[in-house]
Amino acid sequence: MKPTHLTLSLMTAMVCSTMLFAEEINLDPIVVGADFREENLSKVTGGVSIIGADRLYDSSLQTFEDVIGEVPNVNFSSGASRAHFIQIRGIGERSQFVTPINPSVGIMVDGIDFSQSALGVTLFDVKQIEVLRGPQGTTFGANGMAGVINIESNEPTKETEGHVELTAGNYNTYAFGAAVGGTLIDDTLIGRLSVYKNSSDGYIENTYLGRKDTNNIDELTTKVQLRWFASDNHTIDLSYIHLDIDNGYDAWSLYNNRETHSDEPGKDTQKTDALALKSTYQVNPKMHLVTALSYSDTSTEYSYDEDWSYVGEFDPDWAYSSFDQYLRDRTQFDADIRMVSDVDGRIFNGSTDWTFGVYYKDYNEDMTRNYTYLDAPFTSSYDTTNTAIYGQLDSALNNKLTLVTGLRVEWWDASYSDSENVLIDTDETLWGGKIGLNYQVDSKQLAYITLSKGYKPGGVNADSILAENLPQAQSYETETLWNLDMGINGKYLNDTLVNRLNFFYGKRKDQQVKSSIVIPREDGSTQFIDYIANAAEGTYYGLELETNYYPTESLHLYGSLGLLKAEFDDYVDPNPDAIDMTGRTPAQSPEYTYNLGFDYMFLGSWTFKANVEGKGSYYFSNRHNEKAPSYTLLNSALEYTNGTFTANVWVRNLTDEAYYVRGFGSFGNNPAKFYETELYTQLGAPRTFGVTLSYDF
Repeated sequence: MKPTHLTLSLMTAMVCSTMLFAEEINLDPIVVGADFREENLSKVTGGVSIIGADRLYDSSLQTFEDVIGEVPNVNFSSGASRAHFIQIRGIGERSQFVTPINPSVGIMVDGIDFSQSALGVTLFDVKQIEVLRGPQGTTFGANGMAGVINIESNEPTKETEGHVELTAGNYNTYAFGAAVGGTLIDDTLIGRLSVYKNSSDGYIENTYLGRKDTNNIDELTTKVQLRWFASDNHTIDLSYIHLDIDNGYDAWSLYNNRETHSDEPGKDTQKTDALALKSTYQVNPKMHLVTALSYSDTSTEYSYDEDWSYVGEFDPDWAYSSFDQYLRDRTQFDADIRMVSDVDGRIFNGSTDWTFGVYYKDYNEDMTRNYTYLDAPFTSSYDTTNTAIYGQLDSALNNKLTLVTGLRVEWWDASYSDSENVLIDTDETLWGGKIGLNYQVDSKQLAYITLSKGYKPGGVNADSILAENLPQAQSYETETLWNLDMGINGKYLNDTLVNRLNFFYGKRKDQQVKSSIVIPREDGSTQFIDYIANAAEGTYYGLELETNYYPTESLHLYGSLGLLKAEFDDYVDPNPDAIDMTGRTPAQSPEYTYNLGFDYMFLGSWTFKANVEGKGSYYFSNRHNEKAPSYTLLNSALEYTNGTFTANVWVRNLTDEAYYVRGFGSFGNNPAKFYETELYTQLGAPRTFGVTLSYDF
């Protein structure tokens, strides 16, 4: 985007956000729970977006990445049956093969850490999604350098209630979900149970096998929530999640279309059992103690036909046949204990709220790689331990100005070993935090400025072939990010216009980037080996704007805009043959994202919904200059509601726009072209349509 366009957009956003305000409101229904204290959205500062129940009610079938991709300056990368990785402001992983990763974007589901893969996030019976852009060093530590996504399911209620949902769509798509909750034991125990099953053939036809389901979706999610009122001052919440995801993976074609020739389609599976316990105990009128414990056990398979063809399709003197499989077993235990002040417990003459806590995490990942070109399976074990202390003060300097200070110190220990006798142990002390000022202009407008620091630990590149060919790339250092957010939240025009505007600037040091080397084989094919390196320094800046307007009771207009300008200030790669990316934009960093839409209710029971969403062009990778073109998607739905019954007819990608969700451009895989390096792309979802019926009781 040209600087003049960016300046014009900034000026337009500022005009929109400084309109005259009106009388005070009494209702602010959206509550954000990802910070230490629950707070109404209008009081939450920084780059925060909320996807609420009204948006999620009839979106169970949509993938997590489709919904989250509508948020300003949020992107995703696939290279699987569904996207595994999210990027915020251009920061985040794009893939995982041999090397263990430390996530840049934290993903929490009902208090359970899903940061290692977004594949396990489904949206049935979800209350809201909170997206916190920018470093969350005080609250989330090492997993929150780019930001955090917090997903909250519908909570148990004392009254018996439930929801049943059935969906049918093209591509042999079917889904069924049911949720029920209420009081289990008098007034002391309430609970909620939800089950959701989603299946689809997917959008790929394997013409060699004569199948249309080699890239299928087959997902089962079960959630159980219990709330025990142990006493008048003690509440215990228990959450259990069971996932059984058995998706196919056959997404790549030598001809960049939806027809594959693979003779060994892969899999993209995840089996998870996870448990979270949260205890909230009112110690006295001045403070309460929050104890959060969680444990998860996950097994995944990520496998694929590496040659994307079948034996006999090409001249055997040139062609190769290969299958690659990664099996991972992950366990994680988290403990977070914090003391939080209440109104009577404020310090410094009653001016300051406080939070102090300790955190512990134990993570283990065992990986087995079965690969055609290996004489025996490659195995590795990666163990990390995090111990942290943290605190935050919210000090009212006067009745309008509040000073927020937070600090987190984290001790990080990591140990890696593998079947190639590689042993690497690292330990370091990390710190992050924030300092900010919030200014309550009046009852309708809140202005703020916040400086925060985030961090992402260093790690190891595990591939033994990489160690032989590029030993200097065997490890990489910790990255740090300094980020400045400033903006204003406001309500205008008799509360019919709600606006959030945030400007940001960030400076990355020892920026971690994914790079690669390509090694020729004797048969003429090439082996692609990726690794993580530190690319010196980078800078980004931009804005996020979100607006909701209710001109009448029957019409809701909404829009969001994200602008991002990012570049490598200095680029260093241990591979001497790597392209110098100094001055270029990092991968997965579109210069703009937007979403415009409306909901219109008519004839009392009918609602027509439509939105248009889009992204600017962006680079697929930091190792080549191939780009994804900009794209625009049009979605619409017609909904009928009669009491507790709802029927929704929907269409996504109405114009059947071709767009890409992953791209490779640093190797060749087509023997007919003598393995000439070229661009290979994975297409996003085509036009999909269907009907969803739901009943609430």
